[in-house]
Amino acid sequence: MSRVVIVGGGAAGMMAAVAAASAGNSVCLVEKNEKLGKKLFLTGKGRCNVTNAGDMETLFANVPTNPKFLYSAFYGFDNQAVMRFLEQAGCPLKTERGGRVFPVSDHSSDIIAAFERELRKLGVEILLNTEVIGLMLDDTEDAEGGKSGAALDVQGIIAEGEYRVKGVRLSGGRILSGDRCIICTGGLSYPSTGSTGDGYRFAQDTGHRLTECVPSLVPFEVAEDWCGSLMGLALKNVSVRLLCDGRELYQGFGEMLFTHFGVSGPLILSASSFYGRTKNKKRAKNQAPDGKNMLYIDLKPALDMEQLDRRLVRDLEENKNKQFKNALGKLFPAKLIPVMIRLSGIHPDKKVNEITREERRDFVELIKALPLTVTGLRGFQEAVITRGGIDVRDVNPSTMESRKVKGLYFAGEVLDLDALTGGFNLQIAWSTGYLAGRG
Repeated sequence: MSRVVIVGGGAAGMMAAVAAASAGNSVCLVEKNEKLGKKLFLTGKGRCNVTNAGDMETLFANVPTNPKFLYSAFYGFDNQAVMRFLEQAGCPLKTERGGRVFPVSDHSSDIIAAFERELRKLGVEILLNTEVIGLMLDDTEDAEGGKSGAALDVQGIIAEGEYRVKGVRLSGGRILSGDRCIICTGGLSYPSTGSTGDGYRFAQDTGHRLTECVPSLVPFEVAEDWCGSLMGLALKNVSVRLLCDGRELYQGFGEMLFTHFGVSGPLILSASSFYGRTKNKKRAKNQAPDGKNMLYIDLKPALDMEQLDRRLVRDLEENKNKQFKNALGKLFPAKLIPVMIRLSGIHPDKKVNEITREERRDFVELIKALPLTVTGLRGFQEAVITRGGIDVRDVNPSTMESRKVKGLYFAGEVLDLDALTGGFNLQIAWSTGYLAGRG
């Protein structure tokens, strides 16, 4: 039986603790916050989209960064296993549009409570309000090739050599010993929940490579001032196209939200993943700045241009004696009507029966491709996840064990893995956490 120390009590950490304890190990879960699952509590607007019910092909298709690394993790503990675990732990689930899986109660606290029950049942020691500041290693080989067994307090980058983890140092100076250590400290997103990059420092200090960390699944900032007037307006069942330098990066269907600075919502967050990836590649290659980056919203994706034109003709015919501004109530939410009129170029007081065929066709084009100029992304404070992290080349994908330090494991967002919205990022956390715990 091993003594396992797990650093970080989020999704990956709690699952790693369950898996390690279920395998008969003595487990201590260390969390610097006052409670477990603090970030998990906020996910899915407090509802917690725990996974996605899609098939394995769907899971991999929604992981744009290092999907092949997750082969053992996803097949070792897939979405069906996650759902079975939670339901057996007393948290019934439901599946919604797009395969998104939520607790029946719509309360993320029920997911956390299910884990807490299992952790108590398995006898996991939980240390809250406890911060890990460094790793303790043994130098397993001295200069003559013999075993030195000298403990190293790692708070700076170690020299080349062969090392084994022996525990962690806590902020008060206390040493917590362990034969195995699993780092599940998350990324840099939602820093108010304690995600401050500790795991990156632990990894770098022990000789692991890091890829650039940037906000991902994050709202867009746009140039158009009219977005602010629509703040709080959610649009369901729309589609968007994201173009950078005239090249289409993303097309998707779903729900979006207007904000005071631009646009957000599940559809926009997924689009941001592709935007950020392209921007970083250009910056890394010292390429010239982009031209305009455009987001086009199709407000009526179920209708093609001709169908929408016929629909508009019918609506206008029903209101032929009204002013244009009073004839669009069936087409758009009330808040959106003044914006659409302004962008159409048609005078709001113009009588409907005076609108020309050309004006009507231009209006159809506007409805099918409402343009927004993307100027940038919001920061880590509003990012759902972090893209980048510990280079997966330094981690064994079959066990999540470090290739640099024996007995040291990584799981969850701390690794250079990220996915689109829809429950896929939490599935990465559950799968890698489980594999690390079993490893």
